[in-house]
Amino acid sequence: METMELHRGRLIDHVQLVVRDLDASKRFYTAIAGVLGIPVGGSGAGYFWIDELFVSSIDSEAAAGEPTGRHHLAFQGRDRAMVDAFHAAALAAGGRDNGAPALRPYHPDYYAAFVLDPDGNNIEAVYHGPAERSDASVRIRFEG
Repeated sequence: METMELHRGRLIDHVQLVVRDLDASKRFYTAIAGVLGIPVGGSGAGYFWIDELFVSSIDSEAAAGEPTGRHHLAFQGRDRAMVDAFHAAALAAGGRDNGAPALRPYHPDYYAAFVLDPDGNNIEAVYHGPAERSDASVRIRFEG
């Protein structure tokens, strides 16, 4: 059994996307996860995960035969360079541009890039500007 270690501390516990082409999605998400420093887990039939994001094939037990539809997910970047690298990696892995890296009007220093994944989900990487964090995340290790 794999060692289970998660990093939590944000509002959402997890998100599941049901996709039409698991191989295309795995290429896309593996590319952006590598740039963002997020490990990819799971090698089971019909699914994989990236920390709180679970991606399943349409024929997996969890999917019930239906894709989830279009969603917007945002990953946190450590700096502007990471947002830029996210955008480039996503495009190289089959994503479609949905907003090149730039400052956005949501608040001062909101620097983000948007891409559409192979199923049309709007995937963002954002850097909110200089800030002090108490810690990068809460570490949870499952025993057993």
